[in-house]
Amino acid sequence: MDTAWSTKKMGKFSIRFRPYTLAMRHVFTVASFSRTTTPVVLTEIEYEGVVGYGEASMPPYLGESQESVMNFLNKVDLSPFSSPFQTEDILRYIDHIDAKNTAAKAAVDIALHDLIGKLLGQPFYKIWGLNALRIPATSFTIGIDTAAVIRQKVMEAASFKMLKVKLGLETDKMIIETIRSVTDVPLCADVNQGWKNKEEALEMTHWLTERNVVFLEQPMPKEQVDDMAWLTERSPIPTIADEGCQRLTDVVGLKDVYSGINIKLMKCTGMREAKQMAELARSLDMRVMLGCMTETSCAITAAAQLAPLVDWADLDGALLIGNDIFDGLQIVDGQCHIPERAGIGVVLKA
Repeated sequence: MDTAWSTKKMGKFSIRFRPYTLAMRHVFTVASFSRTTTPVVLTEIEYEGVVGYGEASMPPYLGESQESVMNFLNKVDLSPFSSPFQTEDILRYIDHIDAKNTAAKAAVDIALHDLIGKLLGQPFYKIWGLNALRIPATSFTIGIDTAAVIRQKVMEAASFKMLKVKLGLETDKMIIETIRSVTDVPLCADVNQGWKNKEEALEMTHWLTERNVVFLEQPMPKEQVDDMAWLTERSPIPTIADEGCQRLTDVVGLKDVYSGINIKLMKCTGMREAKQMAELARSLDMRVMLGCMTETSCAITAAAQLAPLVDWADLDGALLIGNDIFDGLQIVDGQCHIPERAGIGVVLKA
């Protein structure tokens, strides 16, 4: 059950956090599980009366929970820092509190960036010198389901210029053919490590190419590195690492294994490292996708601040829930519009 805020006063800073449960609009099914809710922890950092908002979202595979995130946040002590503009020092300290807990770290990172942007009076994409007109259209996710429900979901997403399709089970071809009976918009396919045989996977890449699937996300288990490299070399469409790419230190080793990477704030500890990953991947001539978990508009709008750096955006996480408490990124006909507000650009709904 969602509970009241926990508050810690630390020198010039205060940090507040509480659990919150996101309710999915539809049952969400991927190759390995189904769910109707996602646990998150809402986070606030206050400095001199200015509040920055953050969020940790914990889908099952991250291995975090509301309890683990709150335990992590209880360890945070910002009292040695005199200013939020000591960003590098603060986030280096946060990263070294514990080895994992990337979503918990992201909650602090997002709140800190929101706070800094508000103190500077600018949206964070402008602080980074990025052009919001370069943000690619976002895809909308269609989970694994029956043909009837898939048709319904596709029709609900009629305004989107690209759809993201969850695959990885024996129903893959049925799902694609069902979607193609309704729409011809480009698709990206997320297999969530569901294919195990490289020859069969290669055969599917050709079949999918003929049906206007433009890239393939995590087709095989991340442990099958040699098989993935073999598939990427032969695939007619780009392959993108998701579960196989967590943090900055992973990127260089993936250069010849995948065509590109999918960056998510909850995997990589937040906005600071996400931007570093995008820039490193670009320097290695790799493609870049910006993804999300099921999140409120807080984390989604934070991620959107770096969207001008990427090839593909998948920022529909807040659209999949029915109880978003923030107003932030607006998606109109699939196009992302960042609010012209300072920080990450979100406000609490009334």
